Amino acid sequence: MRIELKKREGLSALFSILSPFIALGLTLIAGVILFLVLGKDPVKALYSFFIEPLTEVWSLHELAIKAAPLILIAVGLSVCYRSNNWNIGAEGQFIIGAMAGSIVPVVFHGWQSPLVLPLMLVFGMIGGAAYAAIPAFLKARLNTNEILTSLMLVYVAQLLLDWTVRGPWRNPEGFNFPETRNFHDYAVLPRIIETGKTHWGFAFALIAAVVLWFIMRRTLKGFEISVLGESARAGRFAGFSDKKMVYFAFIVSGALAGLAGISEVSGAIGQLRPTISPGYGFTAIIVAFLGRLNPLGIVAAGLILALTYLGGEAAQISIGITDKVTRLFQGLLLFFVLGCDTLIHYRIRFITGAAQKGSAA
Repeated sequence: MRIELKKREGLSALFSILSPFIALGLTLIAGVILFLVLGKDPVKALYSFFIEPLTEVWSLHELAIKAAPLILIAVGLSVCYRSNNWNIGAEGQFIIGAMAGSIVPVVFHGWQSPLVLPLMLVFGMIGGAAYAAIPAFLKARLNTNEILTSLMLVYVAQLLLDWTVRGPWRNPEGFNFPETRNFHDYAVLPRIIETGKTHWGFAFALIAAVVLWFIMRRTLKGFEISVLGESARAGRFAGFSDKKMVYFAFIVSGALAGLAGISEVSGAIGQLRPTISPGYGFTAIIVAFLGRLNPLGIVAAGLILALTYLGGEAAQISIGITDKVTRLFQGLLLFFVLGCDTLIHYRIRFITGAAQKGSAA
């Protein structure tokens, strides 16, 4: 016996719209069961996850800071996924972008100029795009599986970052701690509002979402992305190049991940450390699908997932759970998002042995 997925003929537009909300509701139900199994009060736990982080003004700024890299990375991933290119390595592109952008304030720390920050942002985007171009090249030229290559490059980036901050870039005045020099004032991303903590990385995320929404909906390139994503063969008949699209999708995705990386380091952390991301590149995959691969929907989804990060931190204090529960909660959300989309768009068929023999005959 085997299981097949058959596309539904009469697809419900209503259920397609409601799918993310159904998935969120199922996640909440599963969360209640999870907290009961852990011996925690589910009402208090869900309050800690979704309400407590919104009760203070400072936490709203933290929400925007957490959401910025998720939105930036997920918007870039939406281009990949809509064009049927599966970039799973945004975490590595985030790290390389942060490292490339940090070259100016770390290696040339004596140079202080208004040009430093723009150069950092440009280098960050170039670094992320160049790193994403590696799996793109391997897929376009050697037909390798981009899921495996992009994912394996994440671990290369993590190890490279760890070696760099412990070795050549370690702060000589840092008492042997594995970290770089603190960025000087010209290398720090300014705040949007002087009285708040939200930096310009959040503005970059909103701008990227609007620009890519316009490209996807109103331009020929957006049409090309959609056609090649649905059928590479149909795209070739229309005169589109699927290999060029591989490069385009990965480079755009990597550039935005790199911009997210240098924005996070420059705006929120202020230096390079062995760990600069709690898994933004992987969580952004959930954000992309929760937003239905629509850049504007991704903004809302990014805020929701950022809320789970803040809520997880609040729940660790208020009810005494570990950060692993937060990751499990996010994983449940991705599971239900993909499950709901699959069941709404496809019908499950069980093919028995007799039916297989009959079809073969």
